[in-house]
Amino acid sequence: MTTRIESAMVMAAGLGKRMRPLTATRPKPLVRVAGKALIDHSLDRIEAAGVGHVVVNVHYLADALEAHLAAQKRAFTIAISDERDLLLETGGGMVKALPQLSGDPILIVNSDNIWTDGPVDSIQHLARHWDGDRMDALLLVIRQASATGHGGKGDFHMDPNGQLSRRKPGRIAPFVYTGIQLISPRLLDGAPEGAFSTNILWDRAIAAGRLYGLSHMGQWFDVGTPARIAPTEAALSEV
Repeated sequence: MTTRIESAMVMAAGLGKRMRPLTATRPKPLVRVAGKALIDHSLDRIEAAGVGHVVVNVHYLADALEAHLAAQKRAFTIAISDERDLLLETGGGMVKALPQLSGDPILIVNSDNIWTDGPVDSIQHLARHWDGDRMDALLLVIRQASATGHGGKGDFHMDPNGQLSRRKPGRIAPFVYTGIQLISPRLLDGAPEGAFSTNILWDRAIAAGRLYGLSHMGQWFDVGTPARIAPTEAALSEV
């Protein structure tokens, strides 16, 4: 059974420092990769999955991003969560946007990653594996060896049941977070005020045994710097 996803949030309020100088005059979500703005790659996937409403948070060069979104002709409605006055980081951004989001679970997508689907639609793949009785969040993860453009040491270990745990100090973790997750609104219960990282919520869910992962079956590209754009475009041209 596939759980229905009513709404999604696209995280688009970051400063884009690693993407300079391209972000000197535009927000990172509007940097073009493979013929379209980064955020449009995410919006295409959200639309294909049949989500009906999308909230986008804005901060840096927000007017340009709002204008771009206003020109969209999509099968879903778009609302803005305005963080011009205070950048709230990932966790605080979700808390601020929550009143504009509906349903359980809610899809959360970073605006600066690009992915291709494997045998099935990746968002629908998450929806089919969602179990609200056991989960507060279900993260789409990818094996580090397949995380194109990602140079870190990995984020998570995943047990045979899909439960996630943090990378151990001094070790390499086999799974990288793709920037795509389903969350229950209860993940935000008792959340801190103001700006804070989603990591605080994930750690709390790990402690409760309620943070799960699902392995991505397609390609995933970390397009975090200008140097990563050309290799990503070359790889996408071969898909």
